[in-house]
Amino acid sequence: MTLLRDADLAAAFDHAARSYDALVAANLGYHAHLRRSVRRLGLPDRGRGLRVLDLGCGTGASTAALAAVLPRARITAVDASAGMLERAAAKTWPDGVTFTRAPAEGLAEAGVQGPFDAVFAAYLFRNVSDPDAVLATVRALLAPGGRVGVHEYALGGRRADRAVWTLVCRGIVQPAAIMLGDGELYRHLWRSVVEFDTAGRFAQRLRAAGFDRVRCLPLPGWQTGIAHTFVARRARTEHEEAR
Repeated sequence: MTLLRDADLAAAFDHAARSYDALVAANLGYHAHLRRSVRRLGLPDRGRGLRVLDLGCGTGASTAALAAVLPRARITAVDASAGMLERAAAKTWPDGVTFTRAPAEGLAEAGVQGPFDAVFAAYLFRNVSDPDAVLATVRALLAPGGRVGVHEYALGGRRADRAVWTLVCRGIVQPAAIMLGDGELYRHLWRSVVEFDTAGRFAQRLRAAGFDRVRCLPLPGWQTGIAHTFVARRARTEHEEAR
């Protein structure tokens, strides 16, 4: 199969929205790993006075992680899938959390404007057609010195990493998804990971996009070597450094 992109991918997520949270709940450590990645941003004072963009929020798992770790921040959560966003917005949220429907490539048209102090993106970049263009958008939305956190399935590069990922997808995730009528999306999930950047390559992509202090940190448990947190800072220009 070819990878799902743009409208086709959003439609697949619309269809899967009704069962997405149930499948996520079966992934041990899923929510704890998201909170760990948010903490790795290193934002101060539980987010007091900060604006944070949750890019690709899905049904709100990443939004919940941000709200738990940074309860004093103002969080703007964005997703391209109407079905996923409807599920997210229907949940109970603290003041300061808002939801907007928009693709990562069309934030300006949806009225999403910076500057943000941080951008968090979970399971997003392997699903966009042009990761570099989205990274450029993220950089433009960040305040000078603002931070980006990416929580992503990016294989470590060992043959064993791909083998474990394939075993989990074909032995557990895809059979469950087929029973729910969402097999196409979860076949895409497997392939999108094996065809995406390795962890080292994505770290290089961040540096090339104008970010510095790039760190690539593994996640624990069965996802070691499969999922990583990437943390970086928007590099300041010479003009910004001189101010």
